[in-house]
Amino acid sequence: MSIIQTIPTISEALLQASAVYTQYCHSIPDHQFFGQPEGKWSPAQQTKHLITSTNMARLAFTLPGFMVRMIGGKPNRPSRSYDELVKRYHDKLVGGGQASGRYIPKPIPASTGREKWLRQYETSMIKIAGTIGKIKQEERLDQYLAPHPLLGKITLRELAYFTIYHSHHHLDSIRKMTGS
Repeated sequence: MSIIQTIPTISEALLQASAVYTQYCHSIPDHQFFGQPEGKWSPAQQTKHLITSTNMARLAFTLPGFMVRMIGGKPNRPSRSYDELVKRYHDKLVGGGQASGRYIPKPIPASTGREKWLRQYETSMIKIAGTIGKIKQEERLDQYLAPHPLLGKITLRELAYFTIYHSHHHLDSIRKMTGS
């Protein structure tokens, strides 16, 4: 995935991740989308988790630079590559890292409708892709840090990479759960 490096390729990868995730979630029956296996999140809950995390990530790209700097600070290292970021995330998960607080979705009843959740997810991904796509200076992605609940302080570029990978990660989880 090292071809994801520039603002246009990051924006495109976000939209592509959204399209693949949404298409798959549309293809599974409602009882699988809303069904919660023992000790796991349902695909609906995973979708809600992605909505929350993507909307929180987008804040880092919409706040004025001085506010992002006040919150996260200034990097003292270059941004990791996509593959390095994914490895770091996997290492955290293997080490017992997991979602906490607002990122843990409550059970979602089927009566809320799948379309609502998938539309919200798509909208969150379109918004973050658009926000990142409007950044004029490529270097901006490497000049600011944002706090991540599991990864600590990461650059905006790494946060964008994480958001792309996060959708793939949860899609893989859903595929395993639904047997596809």
